[in-house]
Amino acid sequence: MVQGFFRHYFSLHRALISKLNELLAEYGLSYSLWTVIFYVKTHGSSTLVDIAHFYNVKKPVITRTVQNLEEKGIIRQIPGADKREKLVELTEAGEQIYKICRKLIDELEDEIMKNISEEEKAAIFESLPQIRANVLAIGGNNNEEQQFMD
Repeated sequence: MVQGFFRHYFSLHRALISKLNELLAEYGLSYSLWTVIFYVKTHGSSTLVDIAHFYNVKKPVITRTVQNLEEKGIIRQIPGADKREKLVELTEAGEQIYKICRKLIDELEDEIMKNISEEEKAAIFESLPQIRANVLAIGGNNNEEQQFMD
């Protein structure tokens, strides 16, 4: 059995998050802010609970992130069907930021995936979701806030 997955994963994760933060900083964003923008763009108007469940983090983490994005004029909260819970959606400025950053992230992804064969890419794209599912199946109490903010 090949050992060292954690070492390789964490080395890649830190480098990738640093590169994304560097790229997004020009727009006053970070990786953790981008994840909420991305979720809302791909899933439409959403509750904080929906976003928290998707990223496997606690709702207060998402609440702080959404408040930050609201202050930047990127996201707004609107009333939901249940008056006790609000939905978040992108503002027009948020849509524009999404388009700009999505293009930059796509270019970065192309750059980091160069010299990797289509077969290797397919293996990566098939393996990572299964690894995530395996981790989530283990259960237990993980440090959700730290994982989201890295």
